[in-house]
Amino acid sequence: MQVSLTAMGGLERRLEVAVPAQAVSSEIETRLKQLARTARLKGFRPGKAPLMVVRKQFGDQVRAEVVSDIMRKSFAEAVSKEQLTPAAGPRIEPIALDPGSDLKYAAVFEVMPEVKVAPFEAIQIQRPTATVTEADVDAMIESMRRQRPEFKEVARTAQSTDRVTVDYDGTVAGEPFEAGQGRDVPFVIGAGQVLAEFEKAAQGGSVGESREVTIRYPDNHGSKVLAGKTAQFKLTVKKIEEQVLPPVDEEFCRAYGVEEGGIETLRTEVRASMEREMTSVIRGRVRNQVMEALYRNNPLEVPKALVEDAAQQMQVDAGRRAGAREASQLPPRAQFLDAARQRVQLGMLMGEIVRSLALTVDRARVQARVEDLVASFPNPEETRRSYLSNPEAMRQIESAVLEDQAIDAIVEKASVTDQPASFRELTGFGQNEAITGSSAT
Repeated sequence: MQVSLTAMGGLERRLEVAVPAQAVSSEIETRLKQLARTARLKGFRPGKAPLMVVRKQFGDQVRAEVVSDIMRKSFAEAVSKEQLTPAAGPRIEPIALDPGSDLKYAAVFEVMPEVKVAPFEAIQIQRPTATVTEADVDAMIESMRRQRPEFKEVARTAQSTDRVTVDYDGTVAGEPFEAGQGRDVPFVIGAGQVLAEFEKAAQGGSVGESREVTIRYPDNHGSKVLAGKTAQFKLTVKKIEEQVLPPVDEEFCRAYGVEEGGIETLRTEVRASMEREMTSVIRGRVRNQVMEALYRNNPLEVPKALVEDAAQQMQVDAGRRAGAREASQLPPRAQFLDAARQRVQLGMLMGEIVRSLALTVDRARVQARVEDLVASFPNPEETRRSYLSNPEAMRQIESAVLEDQAIDAIVEKASVTDQPASFRELTGFGQNEAITGSSAT
């Protein structure tokens, strides 16, 4: 076998391979003889057809299979001989395939780049530090109370956080329109469950009072009847209820899964949940800084084929999340190329770090990761069994743990500055807390 290697620029290589005609014809002959021992041909007993008949019947098919197999085998031998690591399958360009002549072809492919990682000491990390205080736990339990409000009917004007029940009738140019009427519709003022104009009209209203609401719909509104139109609504308040937060008692604790131990057990579980969330946020911020530094400090040419594959996967994932049902509904792949390139580069860098540090998966950390994942499920034991029996899920967990181990190794050598923070600052708790209540139709 003769091999000729040409660098095409960047990571692309062109490998020309020539296999002697004798090797090809010998393999074809061997396979035809093997086939003759089992072939079933009309007019002959099984395995008794003459070789020339078998060759006439199956010769072209066998030759095509042999050529394909020889190309595959010779390509693997050639890249091994040249000490190359292809990034993806080659593009085969036939040069000579005629029977009786040497088999010649060219394989064009990209190779994996040499990966070198800059010293970790150059990485600077701002690591947040915080503790969950008693005040934080108090605030979280208060938030939990607001998630389970009770409503009590009152005889006063409606105000923010009240649940009002209304009737409404809408018209466009004086004519009623489909879905423009509602009866006994409840919503909480300030919760964003209905149009802001409805909330504004209801606030300050009394039971039995009717108010006029004018709404100008945008040109791109989903309803063709309303797009670009102005609608007039008559809204009548039928009932006003104020929120009453539940007491923190045994019943409240049971509503959050605490059957024994009462408020003290609830506080312990709430604190543990908050600490898990805070730890996850801190780890995520540190991880992001490490990844950004690795990407910035280690420029690397990556195979286009791998970038295209990653971009396609990201495109499909984005389409699936958006509810796309066919290829034409997927977002343009081009918008994912930069992120895909970064993903591929970081994957190569992390792979080299794992290899150079001889890291192996920490089984205890895998188990701990599984426990964290199942902790929030109603039936942790059943969920745990489901994870442990799913090889693909476990591979993903092991990969995440190995990445965590690599990041820990990097952080140990990086320049780390601790930045004191609070639970609220780290998690954003309470910043966008919505008023709760019954959902409106």
